[in-house]
Amino acid sequence: MSNYYTEELHGPHETFELGNYALENGQTFPDAKLTYKTHGTLNAAKDNVILFPHMWSGTPMAMEAFIGEGRPLDPSKYFIILPGQLANGFSSSPNNTPSPLNGGSFPQLSYGDDVRAQHQLLTEKFGIRELQLVLGWSMGAGQTYEWAVRYRDMVKRAMPIAGTAKTTDHNSLFVRSIEMALKSDPAWDGGYYAKSEDVHVGIRRMAQLWSVMGLCQAFYSAEVWRDVGFSSLDDFMVRFWEAYFLQMDPNCLLWQAMKWRNGDVSKHAGGDLRAALSLIKAKTLVVSFSDDMFFPPHDCLTEQKMIANSSYREVKSLWAHFTMFCMNDTDREQIDTCISDLLNDKL
Repeated sequence: MSNYYTEELHGPHETFELGNYALENGQTFPDAKLTYKTHGTLNAAKDNVILFPHMWSGTPMAMEAFIGEGRPLDPSKYFIILPGQLANGFSSSPNNTPSPLNGGSFPQLSYGDDVRAQHQLLTEKFGIRELQLVLGWSMGAGQTYEWAVRYRDMVKRAMPIAGTAKTTDHNSLFVRSIEMALKSDPAWDGGYYAKSEDVHVGIRRMAQLWSVMGLCQAFYSAEVWRDVGFSSLDDFMVRFWEAYFLQMDPNCLLWQAMKWRNGDVSKHAGGDLRAALSLIKAKTLVVSFSDDMFFPPHDCLTEQKMIANSSYREVKSLWAHFTMFCMNDTDREQIDTCISDLLNDKL
């Protein structure tokens, strides 16, 4: 297995046993597991909690870059929980589940499956009944919206970052294309390949699609990739895009992508998105990234206008959807300011 699934930044994951977990598709997932990380200490009142779910292709480790003393997500002040998605390679996933649910037989999942599992972790493991903040980027934003609607009495503040409550048609078409790229590899074998490395052709095809949609035209026109140490466009393609994805399990990417493609919080209101978002009680800051082609500012702003007690901000960066990678100090400072202002009620 690649380093992506063994390497840790700040210590190993912990595991919460979900048992025979009822999925929203009607299946029961036996012996399901949710992995997670924590930073800081839960106070006696259990009211200093922040929940920070991760994005597609990510793990809890990816969110640790935003945690630090003196920063808004300060572990000396807050108890910060970083839950793993189901199908992320650590929690119950196609690559670590025994037969008959392994590989291509892994069940289809939803944001609701993730969020209900996270709720079970918080309430059963820690006895938590209040969240100061739920935030997340991309698919993490989808989970944030799910939390804010489904468990609206628990969530005091919500910050969906560069993501939407309902996957748009344009976004869905892109996600379908990356699924097709993965499946196009002759070695994919319906998801029953012997090793993840065998599906490198599909991964490289998928990386090519991400190189187009993940950034923006202005990024490439300005050759911003030079600022972070790449010598040519081809060098950037191989050592940034391909290197990032080649360490990952194709089925894990595929099953997360299906969740993303079907993300839709409006199911809580009979398919009426406005009605679903009107259920949110949390003080909400909707954050978009300029030039993001997955979740354009217009789409984020359209949803924000449906949420009472909400505000909107746009983070400016040529890194487009990947602004959250904080490849420069300016991007990090803009995001930290958004988090700080929401936590300190300065909107």
